[in-house]
Amino acid sequence: MNFHVLTLFPEMIEQAFHTSITGKAVESGRITLQTVNIRDYTENRHHKVDDYPYGGGAGMLMQAQPVYDAYQALRARVPAAAEGKDSPARKLRCIYVTPQGTVFTQELAEELAKEEELVFLCGHYEGIDERALEEIVTDYVSIGDYVLTGGELPAMVMMDAVARLVPDVLHNEESAETESFHRHLLEHPHYTRPEVWRGRSVPEVLLSGNHKKIQTWRLEESVRRTRERRPDLYERYLRLEEITALLMRDKALHIDMIDALNRGRAKLLYADGSGTAIQEKRSGLFELSALRPEAVQPVLKALPDRAAAVILHQEILLTALLEKGADMQVRECRHAVYTRGVPFPAAKGIRIAGLPAEKAGEQLKAAGIPVPPDGLQPDSFYGAFVQERLTGLIGMQESGGMGILYVHEKYRRQGIAAALEADCINRLLRAGRTPFCRIPAADEPALALQEKLGLRISKQSVYLCSRA
Repeated sequence: MNFHVLTLFPEMIEQAFHTSITGKAVESGRITLQTVNIRDYTENRHHKVDDYPYGGGAGMLMQAQPVYDAYQALRARVPAAAEGKDSPARKLRCIYVTPQGTVFTQELAEELAKEEELVFLCGHYEGIDERALEEIVTDYVSIGDYVLTGGELPAMVMMDAVARLVPDVLHNEESAETESFHRHLLEHPHYTRPEVWRGRSVPEVLLSGNHKKIQTWRLEESVRRTRERRPDLYERYLRLEEITALLMRDKALHIDMIDALNRGRAKLLYADGSGTAIQEKRSGLFELSALRPEAVQPVLKALPDRAAAVILHQEILLTALLEKGADMQVRECRHAVYTRGVPFPAAKGIRIAGLPAEKAGEQLKAAGIPVPPDGLQPDSFYGAFVQERLTGLIGMQESGGMGILYVHEKYRRQGIAAALEADCINRLLRAGRTPFCRIPAADEPALALQEKLGLRISKQSVYLCSRA
């Protein structure tokens, strides 16, 4: 992630951003920061960047020319823009921080975190000449209904919120998913040593060591706190609970949709008493379910024309989609869900360790398994090592499930596949998640492995549809 800030006070941005977690992320190269002093691009010999507004009124206004020229100088240094890859329809994402903009939310932070380059424009005085804004700004964003002396503080707030969503910045893959606003809930209370402070004790449940009871307590406290402090969020939480309860009627079939909604990784497109449509925020994948025939058409209407990929959770949806003339390649799969919640013991003689995506790609290519042109999609890979030789691998998908599972031919039938999946299940259980995977309906050995490990196979199929 590369941040660029157009400002009159670059030192203000740089001093704040090069500290704490963001400072470490800059040092490691996970994020970069470039500030551009708008004053350097004024044509006024006194470096003046403001003037009186036409039509009169209080205060001064930043002129269009230095703002525009500073942006163009920045644009020339950004590779994609310099090469002309940003068109009028897809300009560099340039955010003007203003009280007149859309209020900044966690959802917008997640959207912005997908960008490679982000430009923040910081205004001062009474604002910026509208003509410059019309030329360069793509987003008008506010951090609240109040006025500050300049745009630097709001820009830093947004940059911090976005930076923490960049992979490996927090060094804790669950942190971004368990804090405030997850599932529209505020975060539960936290406690640390000493056990008793000023006569106040840590809640007994947190000292019990019973992780299930601790999770239940934390959820109850989050719900109570949200109900008391943010009734607006509480209403959204109740709505999400209604939708999830509908999908839970067939948990095995809808586990992917339930997981995406519960983790805040999905945008709700449509929901009523019998149908649901969502879109995964990062992958852009659409997921549709219609529990009754009358829900089919309303659910399909939520699907944009020429959607690249969609998962359908009932055959009636597939039939209706194909009848509309959709040119799609279809793969029939079954969900396998681990609901027991009991971790597996470590496999003897098999060491499971993290595996870089590049190494995983090499192994799959060597086995003749196609790797997508844009690389492997799972968030992380784990390899199985026998006598320090890599014998197989498994991927944990960004969408939440277990992904690619591969064992080298000469090491098969030695329990390596089961060891890899058991380790993956344990990791998901420790993160408080329900482990699941999606298996081709015709892959009987893979389905048999899931049943052997105690996973529940969905009675109905799901259909993975992609543009031919």
